[in-house]
Amino acid sequence: MWKSAKSRAEEQFTATQKKSKQALTEKEKARQESEKRVASLRALRLAKEAADKEAAE
Repeated sequence: MWKSAKSRAEEQFTATQKKSKQALTEKEKARQESEKRVASLRALRLAKEAADKEAAE
């Protein structure tokens, strides 16, 4: 049976919303991984600076 134009539009809208939500989830995951990497690098840099300062004294 033929679907009405409204039904097709609603299905397309729902599919678009689902893709959009999934894309946002992926972006959030990538942002969290980036923040984790930056925090790790910062901790390593601070530890190295502390060790260099200790060695200089």
